[in-house]
Amino acid sequence: MVISLQAILNAAMFIGLRVSGIVLFAPFWGHSAIPVRAKVCLVVLITALLYPTLSPGIVNQTWSPLTVCSETIIGLAVGLITNGVFEAALFAGQILSIQMGYSLVNIIDPTSQIETTVMSVFHQTIVLMIFLRLNVHHWILRAIVHSFDYLPAGGLIGSGALVSAVLHTFSSILQLGLQIAAPVLAATMAADIALGMLSKASPQLPLMLLGPSLKSLLGLVVLSAAICYWPPLFERLFSESIVYTDHVLHLAH
Repeated sequence: MVISLQAILNAAMFIGLRVSGIVLFAPFWGHSAIPVRAKVCLVVLITALLYPTLSPGIVNQTWSPLTVCSETIIGLAVGLITNGVFEAALFAGQILSIQMGYSLVNIIDPTSQIETTVMSVFHQTIVLMIFLRLNVHHWILRAIVHSFDYLPAGGLIGSGALVSAVLHTFSSILQLGLQIAAPVLAATMAADIALGMLSKASPQLPLMLLGPSLKSLLGLVVLSAAICYWPPLFERLFSESIVYTDHVLHLAH
């Protein structure tokens, strides 16, 4: 059987487009610390590795501007959905920065290259370490490879399901962020109530000066204790995001 060069390039293009969405938008793969040239080389390398396995089902596919957009949308959607956990951690850090008195301490976020609170950067850094320790970036790559089995190249029909999934991910960021920040948030709110009652009982106490320091110290102690439970928590969240992504791609066929 003779396969033309055009058929080979078509198959490689379909694989590369879907992989490029992951490399550009998924956690770790799309990190701004990775140079653009390195990302391009990574897309080419992953495409070359996947080509022998995936090309038999794609070699006869023809491409058009619509199929190019659909393949890019698949990778983009997978990246955005799995990135929702990181955005929830960022939101949790922003909440705790206000509660612990660090809202005015801003540094450059290495991911977005914008100024953000120090607690947000701390949360994202810890979550990234857990992400790499659990090899979730391998889970994401495995999910995009398996997607060719039930969502062949050019087979994206129900793109509305992908849009709905991305919007659902954004809407769940608030809920997940509150869950991540819940222990410290509850402790600092309890401290606010206690300080308020003490200020009413003894107005002469300098609680206005001691309050921020006490809340900051209490928040750090509770946060240090809560971090011990983060690995199983984020393993569950990342696993659920991968399962949800797989479910959405099934619906998009």
